[in-house]
Amino acid sequence: MDARPSLDARGARAARPSPAARDLVRGDERPRERLASRGAASLTDAELVAVVLGCGAPGATALDVARALIERVGGLPGLARATPATLASVRGVGGGKAAKLAAGIEIARRVTLADLARGDALTSPDAVREYLRLALAPESVEVFVGLFLDSQHRLIAAEELARGTLAQTSVYPREVVKTALARNAAAVIFAHNHPSGVAEPSRADELLTQSLKSALALVDVRTLDHLVVAGPRVTSFAERGLL
Repeated sequence: MDARPSLDARGARAARPSPAARDLVRGDERPRERLASRGAASLTDAELVAVVLGCGAPGATALDVARALIERVGGLPGLARATPATLASVRGVGGGKAAKLAAGIEIARRVTLADLARGDALTSPDAVREYLRLALAPESVEVFVGLFLDSQHRLIAAEELARGTLAQTSVYPREVVKTALARNAAAVIFAHNHPSGVAEPSRADELLTQSLKSALALVDVRTLDHLVVAGPRVTSFAERGLL
């Protein structure tokens, strides 16, 4: 078989398609074109990631790389939690593509947070859990937040009350009471993350919650719940009977 480059009708060498063009045009693997014609919802998880990647690696299409990446991190939920370094370590991804993926995930997270926080959305317990999971799960150190609510349990403000180390943070009841009064809150939901990945409340968490609840009760502010977030898992103090 003649392995020389093909010639066009005028005898000129035919231009080779770019790697990106080969990746998104091979056979039935055309996620970018299908996105344009049918919308992003028509694409599979791997195809969406392939469009963001844009090109693959030697011997592998963008879709091949996307599939390997999703398998490595455990699906889209794992992709959302993975660090840029983890993404970049997958063959065919690298630093530049990892940055694109991380930026896209963060944009989606912020849009969802804004949507959940708007209007009456947080009156639903499930919406509260999702809001806090999205807000806290990506954090690599402990972060303690308060959702300050009006008398109808509508969100007034979401405040970061303390930021600590990998294992602990310091929260002062006096400062929390001052914030609640400044926001004219009638109730509050507390939450913090466990970067360790263990969603079980510690004894220190329980003592802090009781201290905050007692301090807020003196100014007629109810403590509705305290949620511990560890990756996709969320544990409720109220459901555990710890309030």
